[in-house]
Amino acid sequence: MPTVLIHEVGMRDGLQVEQAIVPIERKFAWIEALVASGVDVVQAGSFVNPAVVPQMADTDAVFRHFNGRRTGKTRLSALVLNEKGLDRGLAAGVTFFCMGVSASDTHSRKNTGLGTADAMTRVLGAARRAVDAGVTVQLSVQSAFGCGYEGAIPMSRVLEMAQLYLDAGFRTVSLADTAGHATPDRVKMVFERLMTSAPDASFACHFHDAYGLAMANACAALEMGVRSFETAFAGLGGCPFTAVASGNLCTEDFVHMLQMQHLRTDIDLAPLVDLAREAEAFFERLLPGNVYRVGARQCQ
Repeated sequence: MPTVLIHEVGMRDGLQVEQAIVPIERKFAWIEALVASGVDVVQAGSFVNPAVVPQMADTDAVFRHFNGRRTGKTRLSALVLNEKGLDRGLAAGVTFFCMGVSASDTHSRKNTGLGTADAMTRVLGAARRAVDAGVTVQLSVQSAFGCGYEGAIPMSRVLEMAQLYLDAGFRTVSLADTAGHATPDRVKMVFERLMTSAPDASFACHFHDAYGLAMANACAALEMGVRSFETAFAGLGGCPFTAVASGNLCTEDFVHMLQMQHLRTDIDLAPLVDLAREAEAFFERLLPGNVYRVGARQCQ
């Protein structure tokens, strides 16, 4: 089986909904812990309006801190929603950008102030500029499996949006279950259609756990051949612009599951577990993850 990639988004998606602001020195330490675990990518923040998402106000400083510092094989990524965010990210030295458009027009307007069609035009323009600047770009369809405001999202709309990315020449596409409405059968159906239409593309997934199905959905995606998974330590996270924010697929739980199948045994669970426990203490509440509380099983 090809390598399963772990794109750790806890420092962005995991923190953006939290009211308690994580001090920047602690962010540095948390990112270093994630790098020490050996995950493939750490999403260190987002270049968005700090008045709207204050947790991300120091993202520029976070990336400047890590510029030139050794992170081994781990790359740092950032989320941007428009060209202004792209400009900030490029100035801060970001080399891997994630951009996306919501398949829900309502969610898109709450998240970006634009409807889906206008947001698509803006993101494609920003993505082309990023490629011209020589950096990596991953494009996503958000709310790909449902929306807390609009309910079910037609599969045809998701496939059409993904095809717009592919037709524009982008070969790395993620489907994000922003509201946590995905089911394993739907996951398999959508990815089968995408992989059949674009066998040369690379697909990623991003699942939230609103209904307790994030792990099942990730396993369904893995079975279909998806190899890039966006996860968050301790299961933190949630979009502040959804009807009900819910945590992400938990990094240490997902890695533990992979290791039970003798996959990604190179990732060190210990820093992930320690980080989840530290986050629990910082936020002063039980977090959604399981392995950090009950401990890891030994691979057999």
